[in-house]
Amino acid sequence: MSESQAAEFERTWRALKENIGKVIVGHSRPIREVLLALFAGGHILLEGVPGIGKTLLVKTLANSLTLDFSRIQFTPDLMPADVIGTQVLDENEDGKKVFRFEPGPIFGNVVLADEVNRATPKTQSALLEAMQERAVTTAGEQRPLDEPFMVLATQNPIEMEGTYPLPEAQLDRFLLKTHVHPEGVDQLVGVIDRTTGQKPPKLEAVGTAEEVIRLQNLAREVILADHLKLFVARLVMATHPTEKEAPDRVRRYVRHGASPRGAQALTLAGKVLALTRGRLHVAEEDIRDIAFPALRHRLILNFEGEAEGISGDDVLEQVLERVQP
Repeated sequence: MSESQAAEFERTWRALKENIGKVIVGHSRPIREVLLALFAGGHILLEGVPGIGKTLLVKTLANSLTLDFSRIQFTPDLMPADVIGTQVLDENEDGKKVFRFEPGPIFGNVVLADEVNRATPKTQSALLEAMQERAVTTAGEQRPLDEPFMVLATQNPIEMEGTYPLPEAQLDRFLLKTHVHPEGVDQLVGVIDRTTGQKPPKLEAVGTAEEVIRLQNLAREVILADHLKLFVARLVMATHPTEKEAPDRVRRYVRHGASPRGAQALTLAGKVLALTRGRLHVAEEDIRDIAFPALRHRLILNFEGEAEGISGDDVLEQVLERVQP
């Protein structure tokens, strides 16, 4: 990788952040983590209370790029075919009846899965193959999805009635999970100004699908030294209660630790983060900085941890203190 390529990445990153900032007030960390997931080629789960701007953030990202955007509003009566698509009986030029595949909203570049935990497990599972394989199978035929492909799912952490918690296998397929918190008074005043005035902010597309794919490939060329690969592996293994390096909170509150996908998330997001900081190699600070969104949703707490209200972040704080390169 050349320095000019790294500079191009920085310019695109900065342009995207500035463009999103024309609409979104504050939320600097969620914006950063959404862009990290985009350029790392992964998916992201946005968790926050209603009305905080999760959906708007996703739509603003899509509008900042010349990518196909689709939205799936997850509800209890949503069926898998409503997500993937279905076979439709049609008539060809010869007047014969034939089946034609009608693609569902999953066939987009940026897919918003709004309130994903409101759909039944059967419908949630329709996302599994798409998120992992970048393809869906219907009528015995596997159909590839266009690249780049990214699922941005939202969920409300406080309203549990009528929801279906995402299974661990599906949570694990999200590269990152970010918390979207309420902003302060100054940011709220900015929201009022931008959303109740006569002229809403105008966005310009600052990137194409080809550019995103090229920069995703570029990010994979960032160097991760051997001692940091070992650091990543040790961090992930320290989340398992049976490991020697596991701290007290892990042994006491965790039933299952992070999967190998956690190590992949730390590595890929760390590489993108290094590029945003003008480096062609990953540093320890990059790994530590991305550890919470990369691992928090991959920890399965035991009964004691859930009863005492322990969060994945509480556990990871001690893991990061314990494990040193």
